[in-house]
Amino acid sequence: MSGHSKWSTIKREKGTKDAKRGAVFTKLGNMIAIAARGGADPSMNPTLALAIDRAKASNMPLANIQRAIDRVSDKNQAVLEEITYEAYGPGGIALLIETATDNKNRTYPEVRTAVTKHGGTMADAGSVAFQFERKGQIVVSETGDEALMIALDAGAEDAREEDGELFIYTEARDMHAVLDKIKLAGLTVKEAELTYVANVDVLVEDQEKTDKILRLMDSIDDLDDVVNVHTNADLQV
Repeated sequence: MSGHSKWSTIKREKGTKDAKRGAVFTKLGNMIAIAARGGADPSMNPTLALAIDRAKASNMPLANIQRAIDRVSDKNQAVLEEITYEAYGPGGIALLIETATDNKNRTYPEVRTAVTKHGGTMADAGSVAFQFERKGQIVVSETGDEALMIALDAGAEDAREEDGELFIYTEARDMHAVLDKIKLAGLTVKEAELTYVANVDVLVEDQEKTDKILRLMDSIDDLDDVVNVHTNADLQV
């Protein structure tokens, strides 16, 4: 899981910079609109509550958040479709690319161009996805044995320290319950999301190959319709 944690850290730093330009709001709005299909009341829809929390953390205006929620009931708005694309990157590393789009005829060519431009190839459906599992990921500021025990006692299935943070992993269905317990215990939550974690990491120690992979993932992540990018590469950067 360490490779995924590394990319998560890089992506979060990148997202902070993007938020300053407002570039991240389209992605966040799509995530909120998708989540709101399960109910427009965040108190009854934990997935929506999580998406709203992420939007607020990026300083997305409340009016934008409400418009994204209202999009579900607005018949004049194009319907968003969730599509996950599969690809291979430099050295054969696996990629899962989550998108939310109102026009897949636009999104797929954009994703394919970003992938092939940086040495990757698109893959057939199912040829990559089996290498990943859906998990909850919670990142907290505290590290050490006490924080680790709190996470495990809260129901986490794994937790690892990396770059001065604790990455906590849960079963997807358990994430919200674990998150609530961690908050009640006083840990400082920096990020929480449902994600895809590789069953087996592919160690990448070569700096040149690492740089190629990061350029590829940055290029994909920069697309407005892309919600998230996942890899099985354990990037040693």
